[in-house]
Amino acid sequence: MIEIGITGKPNVGKSSFFNAATLSKAEVASYPFTTIDSNRGVAYVTSQCPCKEFNIKCNPKNSICEDGVRFIPVELIDVAGLVPGAHEGRGLGNKFLDDLRQASVFLHVVDASGSTDEEGRPVEPGSYDPIKDVEFLEKEILMWLYGIIGKNWDRLIRKATSEKIDMAKVIYEQFSGVGVSVEDVIEASRKVGKDYHSWSNEDLLVFVDELLKIAKPSLIVANKADMASARENIERLKEKYPNVVPTSAEAELALKRAAKAGLIDYTPGDGDFKILDEGKLTKKQLSALEYIRENVLKVYGSTGIQEALNRAVFDLLDMIVVYPVEDEHKLSDKEGNILPDAFLIPRGSKPRDLAYLIHTEIGDSFMHAIDARKKMRIASDYKLQDRDIITIICK
Repeated sequence: MIEIGITGKPNVGKSSFFNAATLSKAEVASYPFTTIDSNRGVAYVTSQCPCKEFNIKCNPKNSICEDGVRFIPVELIDVAGLVPGAHEGRGLGNKFLDDLRQASVFLHVVDASGSTDEEGRPVEPGSYDPIKDVEFLEKEILMWLYGIIGKNWDRLIRKATSEKIDMAKVIYEQFSGVGVSVEDVIEASRKVGKDYHSWSNEDLLVFVDELLKIAKPSLIVANKADMASARENIERLKEKYPNVVPTSAEAELALKRAAKAGLIDYTPGDGDFKILDEGKLTKKQLSALEYIRENVLKVYGSTGIQEALNRAVFDLLDMIVVYPVEDEHKLSDKEGNILPDAFLIPRGSKPRDLAYLIHTEIGDSFMHAIDARKKMRIASDYKLQDRDIITIICK
């Protein structure tokens, strides 16, 4: 399962985002270090299910289908708030940076309203610049990765020279457990443009910065977007950074809870909701729902929670959804379940890659694959497309 790390300083709404995305019950409070241990939960990214295209009813096993929208699980890791100096152990620093090791992508939650200072303490809305939070977090993660390799650089150079090992492989091994590939190392090293042996400390920082962008991409979640002081800050964030999504985690949480209670009809990512029985709602509840509609949904098109998850997986990680089936005629598995599984797989993957993702033995015995839409055999070097329905033929 893809792991997504939720990062940021204290009191910006990280746990609210986590709860809204997972409908979990992580503790939420307005003081630093509410989250003492990292929370893990399952959230979902969404894609159009082929069931409507074929006018059939699907029977998902590894995912959920609601009215033709397939909800595919991903894992969220909500870590405690980071403060400046975390990479040096300040606050609860290194423990929580380590919690992010296996995350493939970061969702950096910032308080777009500017109502919390750099330590996460409440201040007058609009009095703090959220751009500072982005800069500090980028620095903290950069220095954390730099610390893994910088202090050992001379020893790594000696090892590569004496053992005649490719330096990219030596660096990759040093980053073992951080989720970095040899290909990531090679691509990032091109940014420096020098032989490894001549790298200075400045070159190492340039390399690590590029490696971070490649191996651990980040999306900025501009939370508390419904507050008046947030709108100008959100525009400034969008001007400076390429991946920014305005969100209101509290609004999403309220809508999900109301939907779960049967009070409204709402699907995550929708731009509106429908009240099912106004008589069951108090004036306070109706007022809160109207506030969400006017200040969040009509302004931004959604609460932003689902958009943030989808963009992190489909845009930053460049994943696609593929549906493996055993019977290409019935689009089913051997038990007769229609479109039972939806797999997230990197764009550019080939049929054999999908076979290994399903099971190692299936990958080992892979012969060829069939496009279930066209009922045709596809080439072994065929690049899988989003929403492909594929049958794997094994020996």
